Amino acid sequence: METERGSSRVRLDRAGIIEAGLELAARAGVSSISVRELGHQLGADPTAIYRHFRSKDALMAALLDELNARAAADVDVPVEEWADRLRTLAKATLSWFTRHPAIAVEAMSITTHGPGELAVIEFMLDAFHRAGLRDGELVRHYALMATHVLSVSAGIARGHAERHDGDNDGNNNAWFDSPLLADPRAYPLIAANSVALADLQDDELFLMGVDVIIESAARTAAP
Repeated sequence: METERGSSRVRLDRAGIIEAGLELAARAGVSSISVRELGHQLGADPTAIYRHFRSKDALMAALLDELNARAAADVDVPVEEWADRLRTLAKATLSWFTRHPAIAVEAMSITTHGPGELAVIEFMLDAFHRAGLRDGELVRHYALMATHVLSVSAGIARGHAERHDGDNDGNNNAWFDSPLLADPRAYPLIAANSVALADLQDDELFLMGVDVIIESAARTAAP
């Protein structure tokens, strides 16, 4: 992105718009991306953004695809260590999503078909293939992992953003946003497990789910 000499007009390109979108989404309190606000961030007329993205949905898909690409690029585990590669990808996805919740929420409804998404799909298929899965089981375990990683990461990111907006000084990783107060006569199991329930953490549960899928793949592939 560059400014034309002798003019206040800003020349935009896709890469510059995406970078500005990521910066905007990383700001505290930003829960959604406004094209108007993005134009202000770029110092350009918001309508100029539509010369590079045919719609707001196309813009959000490109931003989400960039997060997927960056998460995949963060993995530096050897390809032979398939289980650790999947764990590392999951952690990287959660990290990028949590830092950009306004983009992360789109993972619940948008399929980007972009290079970032394709890289992640190939990554997961390769990992499960190296685990020994083939055909239907390969595809099912990929789909299960992708659904878990994308949807739970997006949910955690949105929850963190909402708690931040509410100036909650408590534990931002807590699964329940406040202790469960229940009459032990009506809800004996909740009362008996209230401390353990209060100790539940979003990120720990997320990674536990990743491990469950990995263990399922290992069992399924075992001779």
